[in-house]
Amino acid sequence: MQKCTYLDNAAATRLDERVLEAMTPYFFETYAVATSEFGYSLGIESREALDSARGSLAARIGASPEEFIFTSGSTESSNMALKGVALALGQKKGTHIIVSKIEDFPVLHSAQALERQGFKVTYLPVDGDGLVDLEALQKAITKETILVSIQHANQEIGTIQDISTIAKICKEKGTLFHTDATHSFTRVPVDMNTVPIDLMSVAAHTIHGPRGIGGLFIRKKTPIAKWMDGGFQEYDLRAGLENIPSAVGFAKAAALVTPEENEALAALRDRTIQRLLAEVPHSTLNGHPTNRTPQNANVTFHYVEGESITLHLDMRGFAVSTGSACFSRSLEGSHVIFGIGGDHERAHGSIRFTFGRFNTTEEVDGIVDAVSQVVSDLRKISPLVPREDKA
Repeated sequence: MQKCTYLDNAAATRLDERVLEAMTPYFFETYAVATSEFGYSLGIESREALDSARGSLAARIGASPEEFIFTSGSTESSNMALKGVALALGQKKGTHIIVSKIEDFPVLHSAQALERQGFKVTYLPVDGDGLVDLEALQKAITKETILVSIQHANQEIGTIQDISTIAKICKEKGTLFHTDATHSFTRVPVDMNTVPIDLMSVAAHTIHGPRGIGGLFIRKKTPIAKWMDGGFQEYDLRAGLENIPSAVGFAKAAALVTPEENEALAALRDRTIQRLLAEVPHSTLNGHPTNRTPQNANVTFHYVEGESITLHLDMRGFAVSTGSACFSRSLEGSHVIFGIGGDHERAHGSIRFTFGRFNTTEEVDGIVDAVSQVVSDLRKISPLVPREDKA
């Protein structure tokens, strides 16, 4: 098997060995369910590990431990936020929810599910860089609005929203605000002491932590109903046996992310973007040119299909993702590229490069050289290329 240069870290990251080391004792030594101080010692040790992990993750965003709920990942977190608030307030305040058009599927599909149940949903447009129109948001909020859900950073194009201003608008209007921070947690600082966010989804799989573990920040006194019935775990908000090894791993993964690492990722991102735009003709950067997550570069290579680029890069040992419909189970092109005003050609030719802790400058140079050659070769046989550009 040939060596693979993995550049799809927005989908999932390689587990850091130090995270695995921190998790291992909770599989084989301290493996009991978490019990209170009146339980047996092995259970108490498990409870202490869970509480320590919760406190560490909460402190990372300036929250208190009881405001951080463990979930199975960002999908469950966002479902819990939207549906939990809808259950709590739908019969009391109103049935109106606002989301942006470029939200990731956990938020977008949760909103659509609530819409089928009779809730009214406003899908806010974004500009060409992927930013929400703040004036449009203000106008969209009514007395019936119970929740606004706008992501901190986009999963495909990396654009970072001004969630501080968005949160303040929501607070002034008297509506709750949820943000999906799956792709910004630990990468873009957020302090709950200064930003009035009510709910925030996070996950471990994007920061070299274990898969299947996430969290939901719920500010104290935020009205939210229990979404999944069962036991009384997680302050009686999320039923189910606690995943203690993964909770410990999540906390360790978050602790390992440093400002220096984020600066290194931004350097890889900038090098990739600068070289691709300079060396590959007819290329377009997707997302905000500067206000984007440190690990994301998304570029459309016009006149060729993203699926063809991806397959040819895979044969050369590079793993990237595309917004092409052919690589989507829904057979639809990227709703994010469409959302920022792109057409089918732009969506189908988009390639996302996302970097992680284990990527190097040499790998960046290698992928740029490979993309340049692959795109050039594909354009020679593409019927989409204008005649003058083929000459």
